[in-house]
Amino acid sequence: MIPALATLLVFQLLGEALVFTLAAPVPGPVVGLALLLLVLVLKPAWLQAIRPTAQTLLQHLSLLFVPAGVGVMLHLQRLGDEALAIGVALVLSTLVGLASAALTMAWLMQRVARPPQPVDGEPP
Repeated sequence: MIPALATLLVFQLLGEALVFTLAAPVPGPVVGLALLLLVLVLKPAWLQAIRPTAQTLLQHLSLLFVPAGVGVMLHLQRLGDEALAIGVALVLSTLVGLASAALTMAWLMQRVARPPQPVDGEPP
Protein backbone atom coordinates (compact mmCIF):
# COMPACT_ATOMS: atom_id res chain seq x y z
CA MET A 1 0.00 0.00 0.00
CA ILE A 2 2.84 2.40 0.78
CA PRO A 3 4.54 1.98 -2.63
CA ALA A 4 1.22 2.50 -4.43
CA LEU A 5 0.45 5.59 -2.37
CA ALA A 6 3.96 6.88 -3.04
CA THR A 7 3.41 6.29 -6.76
CA LEU A 8 0.20 8.31 -6.70
CA LEU A 9 1.91 11.13 -4.81
CA VAL A 10 4.89 11.11 -7.19
CA PHE A 11 2.56 11.54 -10.16
CA GLN A 12 0.80 14.38 -8.38
CA LEU A 13 4.19 15.97 -7.72
CA LEU A 14 5.18 15.54 -11.38
CA GLY A 15 1.94 17.22 -12.42
CA GLU A 16 2.51 20.11 -10.02
CA ALA A 17 6.09 20.51 -11.25
CA LEU A 18 5.02 20.52 -14.90
CA VAL A 19 2.29 23.08 -14.27
CA PHE A 20 4.69 25.27 -12.32
CA THR A 21 7.42 24.98 -14.97
CA LEU A 22 5.14 25.57 -17.96
CA ALA A 23 2.86 28.07 -16.17
CA ALA A 24 -0.08 26.05 -17.49
CA PRO A 25 -3.59 27.10 -16.41
CA VAL A 26 -4.44 23.54 -15.34
CA PRO A 27 -4.36 22.11 -11.81
CA GLY A 28 -1.24 20.06 -11.14
CA PRO A 29 -3.11 16.99 -9.87
CA VAL A 30 -5.07 16.85 -13.13
CA VAL A 31 -1.84 16.81 -15.13
CA GLY A 32 -0.44 14.17 -12.77
CA LEU A 33 -3.55 12.06 -13.25
CA ALA A 34 -3.20 12.34 -17.03
CA LEU A 35 0.44 11.24 -16.75
CA LEU A 36 -0.61 8.31 -14.55
CA LEU A 37 -3.27 7.34 -17.10
CA LEU A 38 -0.65 7.41 -19.85
CA VAL A 39 1.68 5.18 -17.82
CA LEU A 40 -1.15 2.76 -17.01
CA VAL A 41 -2.04 2.50 -20.70
CA LEU A 42 1.58 1.81 -21.60
CA LYS A 43 2.25 -0.51 -18.63
CA PRO A 44 -1.00 -2.27 -17.61
CA ALA A 45 0.83 -4.31 -14.95
CA TRP A 46 1.02 -1.19 -12.80
CA LEU A 47 -2.76 -1.17 -12.54
CA GLN A 48 -2.83 -4.27 -10.34
CA ALA A 49 -0.29 -2.70 -7.98
CA ILE A 50 -2.21 0.59 -7.64
CA ARG A 51 -5.81 -0.70 -7.71
CA PRO A 52 -6.23 -1.66 -4.00
CA THR A 53 -4.88 1.66 -2.76
CA ALA A 54 -6.94 3.63 -5.26
CA GLN A 55 -10.11 1.76 -4.27
CA THR A 56 -9.42 2.44 -0.59
CA LEU A 57 -8.96 6.15 -1.32
CA LEU A 58 -12.19 6.22 -3.33
CA GLN A 59 -14.10 4.55 -0.51
CA HIS A 60 -13.08 7.40 1.78
CA LEU A 61 -13.43 10.17 -0.79
CA SER A 62 -16.15 11.90 1.20
CA LEU A 63 -13.59 12.81 3.87
CA LEU A 64 -11.82 14.99 1.31
CA PHE A 65 -14.88 17.25 1.13
CA VAL A 66 -14.55 18.28 4.79
CA PRO A 67 -11.87 20.94 4.10
CA ALA A 68 -13.98 22.35 1.25
CA GLY A 69 -16.99 22.57 3.56
CA VAL A 70 -14.92 24.35 6.18
CA GLY A 71 -13.69 26.78 3.52
CA VAL A 72 -17.23 27.53 2.45
CA MET A 73 -18.26 28.20 6.05
CA LEU A 74 -15.20 30.40 6.58
CA HIS A 75 -15.98 32.55 3.51
CA LEU A 76 -19.77 32.51 3.79
CA GLN A 77 -19.98 36.30 3.95
CA ARG A 78 -17.93 36.68 0.76
CA LEU A 79 -20.09 34.08 -1.00
CA GLY A 80 -23.15 36.07 0.02
CA ASP A 81 -21.64 39.31 -1.25
CA GLU A 82 -20.81 37.77 -4.62
CA ALA A 83 -23.85 35.49 -4.93
CA LEU A 84 -25.13 37.15 -8.12
CA ALA A 85 -21.81 36.77 -9.97
CA ILE A 86 -21.42 33.18 -8.76
CA GLY A 87 -24.99 32.34 -9.78
CA VAL A 88 -24.60 33.86 -13.25
CA ALA A 89 -21.30 32.05 -13.77
CA LEU A 90 -22.84 28.73 -12.69
CA VAL A 91 -25.88 29.11 -14.94
CA LEU A 92 -23.90 30.26 -17.98
CA SER A 93 -21.22 27.59 -17.62
CA THR A 94 -23.92 24.93 -17.27
CA LEU A 95 -25.70 26.17 -20.40
CA VAL A 96 -22.46 26.32 -22.39
CA GLY A 97 -21.56 22.79 -21.25
CA LEU A 98 -24.98 21.44 -22.16
CA ALA A 99 -24.97 23.19 -25.53
CA SER A 100 -21.51 21.94 -26.45
CA ALA A 101 -22.43 18.40 -25.40
CA ALA A 102 -25.66 18.55 -27.44
CA LEU A 103 -23.90 19.90 -30.53
CA THR A 104 -21.19 17.27 -30.24
CA MET A 105 -23.78 14.52 -29.89
CA ALA A 106 -25.77 15.80 -32.88
CA TRP A 107 -22.59 15.97 -34.98
CA LEU A 108 -21.60 12.43 -33.97
CA MET A 109 -25.09 11.09 -34.67
CA GLN A 110 -25.01 12.61 -38.16
CA ARG A 111 -21.59 11.17 -38.78
CA VAL A 112 -22.63 7.67 -37.69
CA ALA A 113 -25.95 7.79 -39.58
CA ARG A 114 -24.39 8.55 -42.97
CA PRO A 115 -24.51 5.65 -45.40
CA PRO A 116 -21.11 4.48 -46.60
CA GLN A 117 -19.95 6.33 -49.68
CA PRO A 118 -19.20 4.13 -52.71
CA VAL A 119 -15.62 4.11 -53.85
CA ASP A 120 -15.01 5.12 -57.47
CA GLY A 121 -15.52 2.17 -59.78
CA GLU A 122 -17.65 0.16 -57.32
CA PRO A 123 -21.36 -0.38 -58.04
CA PRO A 124 -23.63 1.31 -55.46
